[in-house]
Amino acid sequence: MTRRSPLTTDTPAAYSPERRTAVVFSGTGTAGAYHAGVLRALHEAGVKIDLVAGCGMGVVAALFAAIDGSARLWDPQGLWRQPAAAKLYRWTWLLRVAGWTAAALLAVLAVPLLLLALGLLVYPIDFLLRIVALDSQAALASSYARLVGTAFSTAYLPTWLPAAIAFLVGVFCLVAIMATAVASWRTRRHVRGPVWWRTVAAPLDHRSAVAWVRAGLWGLMGGAVASARPPAATELGRRYAEILTESLGQPGFRELVLTAYDLDASRDVVFALLSDVTRRSFFRRPAAVGRTRLAEAIDLADAGRTHLADAIAGALSLPVACRPHHLTHAPESVWRGETHRLCHRPSALVRLLDEVAEAGVEQVLLVTAVPEPGGPHTLSASLSEPRRRAGDALGRLEAGIVADAVKAALGRFERVFEIRPAHNPLGPLDFEGCHDEHSDRRVTREELIDRGYEDAYSQFVEPIVGASGERLTYATSDQTYPQR
Repeated sequence: MTRRSPLTTDTPAAYSPERRTAVVFSGTGTAGAYHAGVLRALHEAGVKIDLVAGCGMGVVAALFAAIDGSARLWDPQGLWRQPAAAKLYRWTWLLRVAGWTAAALLAVLAVPLLLLALGLLVYPIDFLLRIVALDSQAALASSYARLVGTAFSTAYLPTWLPAAIAFLVGVFCLVAIMATAVASWRTRRHVRGPVWWRTVAAPLDHRSAVAWVRAGLWGLMGGAVASARPPAATELGRRYAEILTESLGQPGFRELVLTAYDLDASRDVVFALLSDVTRRSFFRRPAAVGRTRLAEAIDLADAGRTHLADAIAGALSLPVACRPHHLTHAPESVWRGETHRLCHRPSALVRLLDEVAEAGVEQVLLVTAVPEPGGPHTLSASLSEPRRRAGDALGRLEAGIVADAVKAALGRFERVFEIRPAHNPLGPLDFEGCHDEHSDRRVTREELIDRGYEDAYSQFVEPIVGASGERLTYATSDQTYPQR
């Protein structure tokens, strides 16, 4: 059944490619795979897009779509089909070392008990061998007794067991000291409290996700030298901004708006790269009382182009679960060279839509991977694993945020269209897939890409774009075909 946004109608005038159009991506973690599928459908249908915007994992889709590289998200070797995508947001390496150390300690302590438990198998087997008159081969029990006596003798057990435990504890302490030193070195500002809390401040590591995105962008921009190591983060951001600035107005290139949250300034930071027609009014927009526009808006087409990497890292840093990203402002900026902490704010979708409206957008296509809230008898079992429980909470929070964002957009745009799944068992942190209780089978990221593709066609391309009466075209590598 085709589901439409409450702001749409069945009339052909509901959608028009003549209006300035934006696609806004919202979500965390695996939502990016759904975004990739939606982008594929919009690309094939030839939907005109003037501006792309994103918060959280939505920045990935926006970044690639802005420079005509969205195919790098869904193709067979695309970003979301790579094996590396299954290892995003892993536990921090210190927690992983602590887990393996604890497992090794338990194994060492269990060796004596397992040796004794082996007798539950040895003696029955020895008894059966004696029954079938294999006395000559039934020395199993006596051999086992000698083994136990030797293992528990004063020459062995009191020596190797404490030594093994001391070795494992020593290794863990050494790793913890190294982790504390690295954390202290990375901290660019004074931290109050015991130094060891810097090491365990956040359980999840988002740096692998940041490196994954940067490598994908470099593969898209680097061309023949894409196999080389990506440049430094600031240099990569500068090259991206230069490419997009020089190519705006060309087919496949779109204006860009991203958001992250400044924990120290307690306000959203807006990163934007816009055309000259929109740029002046956007960055000179009067701010709310008590806020300065220059303190919260960074022009990626000007001096702020080196901060694109900060926008990526800040948007991918989950609140509380990950360490905030540190952004160092320029000395000539409003913040006078201060270093601020950035992270993702799930409810920033409302602010993102507000900024998109200020960029002159008339109709918005909102893409989210969370389904609409269910009614009675849709409860599910609680999750016990901490990582999945955190992801489930983030997904459920976003469902309410999307509803608030759509309501807030009522008076801001002529039309708001939604693309979202009817059912999505993958939580934001289920990068390796998960078991779907409703269908009793395993669901993967690849399937989420396909679901986004199908939903985009069934919810927007066919009922909305098709009903508008406009005849669109989409380009392939060698020729152009009319929309069917």
